[in-house]
Amino acid sequence: MPISNFPSAWMTEEHRMLLETATRFFKEKWAPRDAKWREQHCLDRDAWREAGEQGFLCASTPTEYGGGGGDFGHEAALILAQGEADIGGFGGSLHSGIVAPYIFHYGNESQKQRWLPKLATGELIGAIAMTEPGTGSDLQGIRTTAVRDGDFYRLNGSKTFITNGQLGNLVIVAARTGKKADGAHGISLLVVETDKAEGFRRGRNLEKIGMDAQDTSELFFEDVRVPAAHLLGGEEGQGFVQLMQQLPQERLIVAVGSVAAMELALQQTVAYTKERQAFGKPVFAFQNTRFKLAECQAALLSTRAMVDNAISAHLKGELGVEQAALVKYWATEQQFKVMDECLQLFGGYGYMKEYSIARLWTDARVQRIYAGTNEIMKELASRFL
Repeated sequence: MPISNFPSAWMTEEHRMLLETATRFFKEKWAPRDAKWREQHCLDRDAWREAGEQGFLCASTPTEYGGGGGDFGHEAALILAQGEADIGGFGGSLHSGIVAPYIFHYGNESQKQRWLPKLATGELIGAIAMTEPGTGSDLQGIRTTAVRDGDFYRLNGSKTFITNGQLGNLVIVAARTGKKADGAHGISLLVVETDKAEGFRRGRNLEKIGMDAQDTSELFFEDVRVPAAHLLGGEEGQGFVQLMQQLPQERLIVAVGSVAAMELALQQTVAYTKERQAFGKPVFAFQNTRFKLAECQAALLSTRAMVDNAISAHLKGELGVEQAALVKYWATEQQFKVMDECLQLFGGYGYMKEYSIARLWTDARVQRIYAGTNEIMKELASRFL
């Protein structure tokens, strides 16, 4: 067994109960379906309804809007549970920890009542469309436009790498409502209800080197009429500020996922090396194996402590943009290093996709890219030095 982490100061008894309940549910109900989901590159639609019935969606959304009434710790507990159960395709952390907070923090009362309860049940599946072909982490380079036309906006443009892109039917779209010369001040967030939306089209479910069960898609908007009442924030031009305010939580979500994956990988590798025989003795009996695992354990111990402290700070409203950037950078870098060391100890079997470690290794690669590349994270943090 791996060495225990330091106690997580942010975790209450309620958080622990949710972690245990969700882990058990994911292992018993979803793990047997995971191979099918990986093969079809998408969860079944009914899985989202199941998550809603179990209270695993919008856990931090207030109860008056159908949510669980918890805090970010509840979202973190669900991410840890998903990692422990080795469920890699569920986009619930984005749905509940990113999309729902945008609506809660920036939506008016009518918007909250319209969308949040349905997000909590899984009737609506949330996605956020920021990235465009050619823009990547440069959000100021957004070219999708939303032109006011009476009581509607006409939305035109394309987005790519959109998590929950195939199943999502409530999409927050970052679009340019001002002139290109306005830069960041010309960006707004519009909420698009995609069911029966004329001019909205989903592209292909993108084939990735990892995250096989996660639907990640291109989205196209061709003169889509979006009610002006679906603008978040009450007036145009607030989108970039809204994005910057919410990105620290998104990056913390990525970091929590990194820790969860590291814990699973180390647990599996310790068990494997104690069972696998080489030259007449367990692989664990070799000093190199034990030293490598000790290094991995140190990386996990330190990263978990960092992420736990970041969660505690975030729950107090004290997590800075620069801190979140460095936590995301550090956690994802350590995740990939640990995955690589663990896969090596599996030998040839580690390269076989039937083994969880192979999937954990390939899934880890994108962590250093999305929510802002790690290069952008270092650039952002360096401005505060």
